[in-house]
Amino acid sequence: QVQLVESGGGLVQAGGSLRLSCASSGSSMSRITTMGWYRQAPAKPRELVAAITSAGRPNYADFAAGRFTISRDNAKNTVYLQMNSLKPEDTGVYLCKATYMGTWGTQSAWGQGTQVTVSA
Repeated sequence: QVQLVESGGGLVQAGGSLRLSCASSGSSMSRITTMGWYRQAPAKPRELVAAITSAGRPNYADFAAGRFTISRDNAKNTVYLQMNSLKPEDTGVYLCKATYMGTWGTQSAWGQGTQVTVSA
């Protein structure tokens, strides 16, 4: 079992920055492989923002590359998303996802999400 708690969302003006955090806990925490950030805007499908492997290799969606940075502190069991040059279209609920090796194979856990609102 893995539990995830996101924080750091809020209201920011266009061009501003936010740093999101996702803290993990649970009995399977040590078996987490990839962690990622997704976002969901109203009436739009959930989409990948960025992901990072246990070895620290990042992967970004095209819209995030160059503006967002994902990082991971394995000692603190936390993954971060630094978001710069925010745009109104970045508004949405940002959710953290952890992929881990559970009892029955690969499993995923999701956090509750944190709201990001970017005003024009």
